[in-house]
Amino acid sequence: MSEGEIWLGRGAKDVSLRLAMANRHGLIAGATGTGKTVSLQLLAEGFSRAGVPVFLADVKGDLAGLSQVGGDNPKAKDRAAKLAIADYAGAGCPAIFWDLFGKQGHPVRTTVSEMGPLLLSNLMELSEAQEGVLNIAFRVADEQGLLLLDLKDLRAMLTFLAENAADLAVRYGNVTKATVGAIQRALLVLEQQGADAFFGEPALDLNDFLRQDRQGLGYVNVLAADTLMRSPRLYASFLLWMLAELFERLPEVGDRDRPILVFFFDEAHLLFNEAPKALLDQVEQVVRLIRSKGVGVYFISQNPIDVPDTVLGQLGNRVQHALRAFTPRDQKAVKVAAETFRANPAFDTAAAVTELAVGEALVSTLEPGGAPGMVERALIAPPRARIGPVTPAERQAVIEGSPIAGKYEEAVDRESAYERLQGRATEAAAPPAKPKKEQAPWGEPRTPERREPAPRRTSNRESVGEAFAKSAARAIGSRAGREIVRGVLGALFRR
Repeated sequence: MSEGEIWLGRGAKDVSLRLAMANRHGLIAGATGTGKTVSLQLLAEGFSRAGVPVFLADVKGDLAGLSQVGGDNPKAKDRAAKLAIADYAGAGCPAIFWDLFGKQGHPVRTTVSEMGPLLLSNLMELSEAQEGVLNIAFRVADEQGLLLLDLKDLRAMLTFLAENAADLAVRYGNVTKATVGAIQRALLVLEQQGADAFFGEPALDLNDFLRQDRQGLGYVNVLAADTLMRSPRLYASFLLWMLAELFERLPEVGDRDRPILVFFFDEAHLLFNEAPKALLDQVEQVVRLIRSKGVGVYFISQNPIDVPDTVLGQLGNRVQHALRAFTPRDQKAVKVAAETFRANPAFDTAAAVTELAVGEALVSTLEPGGAPGMVERALIAPPRARIGPVTPAERQAVIEGSPIAGKYEEAVDRESAYERLQGRATEAAAPPAKPKKEQAPWGEPRTPERREPAPRRTSNRESVGEAFAKSAARAIGSRAGREIVRGVLGALFRR
């Protein structure tokens, strides 16, 4: 790797990715078994050596090998020999393992409030009416100072809406018990998928993704996603939430000599398949604007057509592995891939896409001025870290040696909406307290003091003055009474 570049491989000439252009995002695409994972690993490794932290999702369990010394894979050695890499040797990357379920890495949590109603609605596949009620729940919680930290807080808040629907309808609109019940059932599905472990505290501190080790190498944050992939909506919503959080919290830095963080989004089609337009608009906005925060986003997918055109147009760095044109959809993908490259007169791009061997790719990266470089057909270099999974013992050693070991392992359940609403319900259900008898010092009832009887009235009729005095005394405790008193006093002082 030259200074300021990540060397990717060689064809008619060397191909590399300029670090200064790495925050202009990218795409790694290709059919199954054509070498996408190796290209992803090579890029992640290159960013780490350049001091750039990386986040990636380990869908198949083989990217964890980035944490271990490699170089002994026979195919990697053969590739290095073909590319005449004289100094090829194994080297691992500093890594932190994460897991939403806390089994294969440090737990990852966020609060319901931080996730927000839009992503939660997409996660639960809510209708427009149901999403509206969910927004009301968030609004009422904010106004009443009720923290929404975990799923039981959200459940309690929805129950509160149903019980007070008549009072809330005037201000927020109709809230039906049927709609609340539908949202509650969707929450139950989330819990069965394990999402209850994701919502809570301590919430993830995104600064833990931006670490370097003592040698100045960027940490590779590996999310264990093999189990998570069984819940594709949870996977997509989590990764999109993370991008949105990075966008909101990181300062504007403009163009830098290298990114602050690079984010790899594997199996990108899971984000875009059947996603509502509001969510797609949010993805497009985040991808378009997060570049100025120094974050590069790289999508990995089998077909470039899996990525919407509005997002695909933002991806300036491309590594395209072989595509198979067996179906009309495949033929369309080949055409899209060929047309998105800056043509090279040395070969036919559309034909080359279908002829690439395993490990070969069409590569186009941005030039210093930001213009797309001419596409090159290249053999991708082998990574120096291990290509493949880690053993349970190796994984545990990485977890225990992590700079954040012990920070997230213990869940915290502080007072929030659930506890506050439970307290209100308990107070409302409690019978009124009976007045206590006054006790003598030794415990016997105190004998009431003997009082002289009031003088007997000579008449059972009140005088006008007495009636006015009693009426005035009763009125003083009320708002109207206070106004009367102020009026009377004012009249007296005016005399």
